[in-house]
Amino acid sequence: MKLLSEAAISRRRFTMLGGAALAAPFVATRALGQEAAVFRIGYIGPQSGPLGIFGAHDGWLIEQLRANLAGGIEVGGKHMQVEIITADTQSDPVRASQITRDMINSAAPDLILTHSAPETVNPVSDACEAGATPCLSTVAPWEAYYFGRGGQPGTQSFKWTYHFSFGTGNFLNLYSGQWSLLDTNRRVGTLIPSDADGNAIRAGLLPRMAEAGWEIIDPGPYENMTQDFTTHINAFRSAEVDIVVCFPFPPDFPVFWRQAAQRGLAQRMKIMQMAKAGLFAAEMEALGNLGHGLCTGVYWHPAFPFSSAAAGLSNADLGANYEAATGRQWAQALGASASLFDAALALAAQSGDPKDKELMAATLPKLVADTAVGKVDFTAGPVPNCTVSGLAGGQWNMVSGERFPFQLDLVSNADFPEIELTADFRPLAFG
Repeated sequence: MKLLSEAAISRRRFTMLGGAALAAPFVATRALGQEAAVFRIGYIGPQSGPLGIFGAHDGWLIEQLRANLAGGIEVGGKHMQVEIITADTQSDPVRASQITRDMINSAAPDLILTHSAPETVNPVSDACEAGATPCLSTVAPWEAYYFGRGGQPGTQSFKWTYHFSFGTGNFLNLYSGQWSLLDTNRRVGTLIPSDADGNAIRAGLLPRMAEAGWEIIDPGPYENMTQDFTTHINAFRSAEVDIVVCFPFPPDFPVFWRQAAQRGLAQRMKIMQMAKAGLFAAEMEALGNLGHGLCTGVYWHPAFPFSSAAAGLSNADLGANYEAATGRQWAQALGASASLFDAALALAAQSGDPKDKELMAATLPKLVADTAVGKVDFTAGPVPNCTVSGLAGGQWNMVSGERFPFQLDLVSNADFPEIELTADFRPLAFG
């Protein structure tokens, strides 16, 4: 497959169909031309609600993709244009399922892409499986995706739906590698919700952490959007944990962390490790001084030595161009979403005909693609329908005299030895 330049097609341009994403069920962008030669991609994710921060980059990214793909693509000797149909789940799993079914029935996409969390990728993927539509997803632990949907290792549990993302093994590599850089008592408090992510982490990660020599203090699950973390904070203080690791909805973390600071827990800890929350600079800015030194896994960073063919940019340029165009700081979700489109173009090329859904489904288990998050290789497993992408270790640090008040430094690279670190890992330092 190759991209065709805009000069190759006289007066080729893209147009926006419909209204704003929240005002209409779908927003489609497509190249004008013959309908029979259109590779139609559905892109479904949260643009509003508790997970809306994962889709904050969507508008700019879609425009970048439109510009880069304006000349169309060539697949199997045939010229095709690319149409992107977007829809907002509003962070609601029920709506995610419904709009996916509606999109399949009304817009007939050749492929659907989705991202952000099990509350999105699982219902979208289930609807695609039921609707016999190929689907690629990312940014949710693969165990939450696979086992949360009833996947059975050793069998081809799903025909149409495939997922690439980090998993509990990546978290274990990240945490053991990074936390061991500091002198701690190895006591780890866990703040884990009662949801698909939490269930997968509690079942898959905590036993492996204990086997690796970390003493786990788990006060039990909590409900998303809770406003009182007294039970967990008291348990962590009583156990004198040096480390807390959490997997909350983004709005839940600042509630916990402010309460932890008010009750003296934050001041005695050495490491506050976040997943799902803590991925975005805006979260740190809202916390102010309490954001300094917080840690998160990094599944995409402008410093990753990869590029996005779909966006036509290196990772460094993807981040820099986004900031220049929007005035907002880059976010990990930007590169992860670009990687979905990278994989989509590779899938089209390797299938030879993206209009043939059976052929696309048959190609998915063999898909190997270079993407913004690195190589995606479904032949490598670990289970049918899933493959693993890595995590680097990140730490948020306040900076002065820079355009943005926080920067995400790379401080460990167990999964990505080719990535250069940008700072030393330091313990929390609250007064």
